[in-house]
Amino acid sequence: MDGPFEDDDVAGGGGGGTLSVTIGPEAPARLDKALAAAVPEAAALSRSRLMRMIAEGAVSRAGQVVTDPKARVAEGEIYLLRLDPAAEVETRAEAITLSVVWEDADLIVIDKPAGMVVHPAPGSPSGTLVNALLHHCGDTLSGIGGERRPGIVHRIDKDTSGLLVVAKSDRAHHGLARQFEEHSVNRHYLAVVHGLPSAADPRLRGLRGVGFEPGGTLRIATNLARHRTDRQRQAVVWEEGRHAVTRARVVEAFGADQAALMDCWLETGRTHQIRVHLAYAGHGLVGDRTYGGRRKLSAALGRGAEVGNGFPRQALHAASLGFDHPVTGERMEFTSPLPPDMAGLIEALRAG
Repeated sequence: MDGPFEDDDVAGGGGGGTLSVTIGPEAPARLDKALAAAVPEAAALSRSRLMRMIAEGAVSRAGQVVTDPKARVAEGEIYLLRLDPAAEVETRAEAITLSVVWEDADLIVIDKPAGMVVHPAPGSPSGTLVNALLHHCGDTLSGIGGERRPGIVHRIDKDTSGLLVVAKSDRAHHGLARQFEEHSVNRHYLAVVHGLPSAADPRLRGLRGVGFEPGGTLRIATNLARHRTDRQRQAVVWEEGRHAVTRARVVEAFGADQAALMDCWLETGRTHQIRVHLAYAGHGLVGDRTYGGRRKLSAALGRGAEVGNGFPRQALHAASLGFDHPVTGERMEFTSPLPPDMAGLIEALRAG
């Protein structure tokens, strides 16, 4: 799922700057691993890059440069990371049509279609949201995200549709990053899942990290980390990784208990978070080939089963997004209607 700035303070901008990282209570004991766990995903600082930064003298504590990646860390220590100026963007601007929900001098809100990658990566060098934004916005995108991620403060998966906000100025980037860190950004997703999560299900009540809050809200709290054998996937872990909390409630049930439409919202924003958490709970998303396995909808759902079992993507849509404008302070709330494919899936499930 989306990776916002989470546990640190960003200063500087397209011309370089610093990143302040505080070591948390459950951080790994050695510096490189602790920093990798603490820096925000949107900062695009991999562990290998962090190790290079340490070796190059770009990491310091209390004014002293630290060059040993194996140095021991302690809770509460603050490390300052010197960031190089954002590289000149090599990604090509491409004239790709965008669904713009809001735009001003500081930010732009996009309703992303399913199938569009947010930023270039191996295997997806073009046709991405960043390619489209470079054409639409020209040189106005914030440089904090680095060479391939200008303006990006959070992401949604390629095959997830819906809303995301992009910074056009460095001041907007800072302000949005802080709101993601403080968990004050309102993000709700609509998902179609296998089965019907219920507080009466003893299996769910006995599953580690899973519980129910008043009103029947499902709460899933685990750590997430890359899968040990498949680096393209995330996995639930307990002793490492990054803390992740997802809440969800049933909006509508189909075929009694065969499938459900759920409203999901994020306390944290980790890669694939909703997909991993619901699969862990035994209610993976319809169409999710990565985390849903080979699970099929029951033939009892009739036409709904036919449409659902052939659904070509994970049935997940970023339906609402709310935040304070990082410059004016005005509260901004946006909604996106279900795209035709998910609307058609839900209608088929209702018809049975």
